[in-house]
Amino acid sequence: MIATIRDKYATLSAMMNERMRRRWAACEALAMGRGGISAVARAAGVSPNTIRRGILEIETELPELAASLEAPERQRIRRPGAGRRRLTEQDRSLMRDLKKLLEPVTRGDPTRPLLWTSKSTRHLAAELQRQGHEVSHMTVARLLAELDYRLQANRKTREGASHPDRDAQFHYINRKVEAFQRRGQPAISVDTKKRELVGDFKNPGREWRPQGQPEAVRVHDFRDPQQGVAVLYGVYDLNRNHGWMSVGIDHDTAEFAVATIRRWWRRMGQRAYPRAQELLITADAGGSNGSRSRLWKLGLQKLANDSGLTITVCHFPPGTSKWNKIEHRMFCHVTENWRGRPLVSHAVIVNLIGHTKTRKGLHIKAALDQGRYENGVKVSDQQFATINLNPQSFHGDWNYKIGPSSRK
Repeated sequence: MIATIRDKYATLSAMMNERMRRRWAACEALAMGRGGISAVARAAGVSPNTIRRGILEIETELPELAASLEAPERQRIRRPGAGRRRLTEQDRSLMRDLKKLLEPVTRGDPTRPLLWTSKSTRHLAAELQRQGHEVSHMTVARLLAELDYRLQANRKTREGASHPDRDAQFHYINRKVEAFQRRGQPAISVDTKKRELVGDFKNPGREWRPQGQPEAVRVHDFRDPQQGVAVLYGVYDLNRNHGWMSVGIDHDTAEFAVATIRRWWRRMGQRAYPRAQELLITADAGGSNGSRSRLWKLGLQKLANDSGLTITVCHFPPGTSKWNKIEHRMFCHVTENWRGRPLVSHAVIVNLIGHTKTRKGLHIKAALDQGRYENGVKVSDQQFATINLNPQSFHGDWNYKIGPSSRK
């Protein structure tokens, strides 16, 4: 048997890539049954771990093939419900604790549902074992597959140099969000979405139309002085999977950002959290809601005074804007909803945003903001001194509180 496998592998190896060789060896091992992994590893000179990985891929992606390859002695006929219960049924908190380990370090393309993690299965298994779970790294790999995680190659998406406290800040933000959620206080993610040209311009994506009748749009994407642009700023409620977007006509400034948060609070937040005393805002470190913007902090002070809320702000480290929750929980669905449709007017944009929904219950409201927001507004030292600013002990430049002031 071993000699036969060796001969087959020598004949086929040159015609297969690495993935095909891995899965071919896995099929041979499954067909042999007990001891198949060791036998195929010796015959083909393939690592046993590589074969196990191939088996996991086949069992995850091609379960019918895996079942047909199992040796007869492994194909027992059991009555429904017989056999050992799944580990997640025996250990009800296992999946919850695994998700907690993954959440602070999750990476992902915000326009796609695929997720992956930078932690290895062995490290995850070791941490779960320290928490009292009896689990192996192979079981962790299977659970990751069930959660739709995959191993991914590196991709050039980093926007700048990595800050040494980046991971610590991610964990800090995650703990803050969990603390606010436990207390029933609102926690939101905010950001600016890419501005859009208003008019009959090409919009990426495709939409169903009669054969041979695509919608005609302009050849060149030159801004229409009559229509202008749509400046988009969003608020995503991390507790309720609801969101708000303001469609502006002027500039993306700190005043526009705070005005959007104020609108969200008046139209949605105040009703959802009638007993709220605090508000947590997670935001990027730059742009209209940048951590160094005096105008942003002055605007939040006015909001705190008017609402009576103590506002806590946590900024993501520089160069990590893609990790902001609003990107892949709200903005990507808005983009998907209007794919292939020319954004011919501000009213069309507002309606397309407002009709964006998902099977997981995402609900968004939108409104046109016709206010004028001047660029380059300066905040004097005297104005800045009126802000009731309380930097936190860990990275006070990224994490701070702004409480209501007696001077309004």
